[in-house]
Amino acid sequence: MPKSEIAASAEARLKALYPEGGPGRQLKSRLAAREVLVGGMVLEYTRPSLMKLYQQAGYDFVYIEYEHAYFDMVAFADTVVAARDNGLPVVAKTPQLERQEVAKLLECGVVGMQLPRTETREEIETLIDYIKLYPKGSRASATGYGSSDYIKPTDRQGWIAGQDAETTLVVHIETRTGYANAEEIVSTPGVDMVYCGPGDTSLEFDHPGDWDHPDVLGPMERVLDLCLQQGVPFGTSVKGHKSAARWIGKGALFFEEASELDLIRKGATAIVDGYRAITQSG
Repeated sequence: MPKSEIAASAEARLKALYPEGGPGRQLKSRLAAREVLVGGMVLEYTRPSLMKLYQQAGYDFVYIEYEHAYFDMVAFADTVVAARDNGLPVVAKTPQLERQEVAKLLECGVVGMQLPRTETREEIETLIDYIKLYPKGSRASATGYGSSDYIKPTDRQGWIAGQDAETTLVVHIETRTGYANAEEIVSTPGVDMVYCGPGDTSLEFDHPGDWDHPDVLGPMERVLDLCLQQGVPFGTSVKGHKSAARWIGKGALFFEEASELDLIRKGATAIVDGYRAITQSG
């Protein structure tokens, strides 16, 4: 097949996967339509097969916990490409607010940049500068990488507009300072999604691990109210479907859910417990 036909075939496949234009635009379009989206978390095992399993399970996007975990970056990039090829937009935490780290995540194909411990509008504006191309920001022009599904653009201006439309900024509120500044954070132009981390929030408000304590829920619910006022999708994590139903009823639109480690632990434990119940019942 001639090279031009191969490129055209690749572009046609992407359009079939992402009629909105790409995974980032699909993610934002579905949230704008007020669909409730569930993201599968990755903590340690970066394998294309995991992305296929998450896609088969019905996840809507993938969330990579890149603040706390260790990853082989070649495997990381392969996993992001596999996610994109299976219709799963990828959101990843930035380990720190640093241009090079953000650039590498962008070029491997991550569309959602989640900033842990977001506390000020200035931090958000810095991240916007890193993820948007000129004139909206200072992101370097790097074509033909995973962010473009390895397709070299023929229309550079169209590519710039597309890349800016793809990048998705997710603020992550989890500290007392972040909650105190929540109104200015949520109202910052360019914020696409707001996530409240219940784990660290419970630590900050002196109830470690008690995600449903009123002192923990209160600040998070105030952020949710601000998001509803500003029209910005709100998300969090939960410990069960009862809690998820409560948040959805209040207007939450996305959830970053159990990791592959949680799923392996739960599944393996259930199997062993089943056998122990048989052998111990006699």
